[in-house]
Amino acid sequence: MDAQQRNAETLARHRRILVRMLVKVTAYYLLLAGAVTIAVYLLPGFASQLPLGGVGEIADYGSSSIYDLEDALLSADDEQIEDIVTENTRARLARGPAWLLEATSLIYAMTATLLLMLPVSWVYRAIHVDSVYDHSIDTTTLVLPAVVAGIVTVVQHSLALAFSLAGIVAGVRFRRALSDTFDTLFILSSIGVGIAAGVKSLEIAVVLTVFFNYASIAVCAFGDGLESQYVVRRKEERKARKAAKAAAEARLEQTNPKS
Repeated sequence: MDAQQRNAETLARHRRILVRMLVKVTAYYLLLAGAVTIAVYLLPGFASQLPLGGVGEIADYGSSSIYDLEDALLSADDEQIEDIVTENTRARLARGPAWLLEATSLIYAMTATLLLMLPVSWVYRAIHVDSVYDHSIDTTTLVLPAVVAGIVTVVQHSLALAFSLAGIVAGVRFRRALSDTFDTLFILSSIGVGIAAGVKSLEIAVVLTVFFNYASIAVCAFGDGLESQYVVRRKEERKARKAAKAAAEARLEQTNPKS
């Protein structure tokens, strides 16, 4: 069996693995969507506690609607303002303490990042099926988004804390060379999911992970092959060259034996 035929068989086997992974990821998303739907129907306050729409709230800050509300408050009399304040106070007390709401929202966000990054971890292992890969990257893709979400939750409302975090990160230098360039995409996707969850925009994290998983599977299945496949082929070629060189040296020694 020549090298070209072996490469074709390896590529076909990897595509079968990726097709099975596509089915597995799709089934997981369907089950997760069903579980969330059931929770929303059975738990009346579940949907309101989910960290959703945070980017929209940030985008609306300083918009015309805010100024319209400010003008309405300025034009209202004391009795109307008192009614508005009383209603807002009652609504805030009904929701519970602010610290409890923030903690609950962060728990939901961190749990959601773990559930969303689980299929990303599956895809990572699938595309490195025949190569020696760094298992710490696999673990990092699961844990890093939750850590990033917690950090973003802490610093998003304080410029001083954001600069303090930047100083800490600058003081503690992390130097790590990734052996596979595709690993960089997984790290970036993990950071993106963590940021989206930290600003209470899980809908963006869902879209990001779903698109990333399907795009990774499609590119690896219908492209020129995985980088792991390329590494495997290079290793096989090096082994073949070494074997040919050893065979040539053995024949040379047999032809010209040493005296």
